[in-house]
Amino acid sequence: MNPMFYFLLALTAVLTVTVSPGKPVLDIHGDIIFDGSYYVLPRISGPGDGGLTLSSRGDDWCPLYFKLEYSEMDVKATICGQSTYWYVPPVEPITVIEALFIAAGPKPSNGFFQIKKIKDALGGYKIVFCVNNNDCSDIGIFVDKQGVRRFTLSSTPFEVRFMKAIETEPSSKPIMSII
Repeated sequence: MNPMFYFLLALTAVLTVTVSPGKPVLDIHGDIIFDGSYYVLPRISGPGDGGLTLSSRGDDWCPLYFKLEYSEMDVKATICGQSTYWYVPPVEPITVIEALFIAAGPKPSNGFFQIKKIKDALGGYKIVFCVNNNDCSDIGIFVDKQGVRRFTLSSTPFEVRFMKAIETEPSSKPIMSII
């Protein structure tokens, strides 16, 4: 598998890397995920599956939101200078649907993201947003009016795998780091 096929994603310590006490998160080679850079891959990929990246919504350059690309060729540079912590923007009465999208921005104070093991024979993980340890929502994909596949709070999880990024690989893609 060519790792350059997949997008890299900037990710920071807000994403907890343990599934539960005593059960570490493993990459596709069965190695425990430690500090470093990793590809976030769809658990089951097919035609039209790219990887995670950041993009603006509408005509505004900022803030940036997480989305799933359709192919490797869709890579675009961004000029929005902001943090790449994952967060759920605060709810405002006029823009409730926007609050469901996962954005890059300030370190969240209203909750945390966590990686959870999927319990089936194929293995893999899902990412959830938790307000506390018992109240968590899955992160899934929502296709907006422009056909952009955006990360959002969802009842259907987007299932992922992780692959260690080799630092000698040339790439113009953003790096996903687990700290």
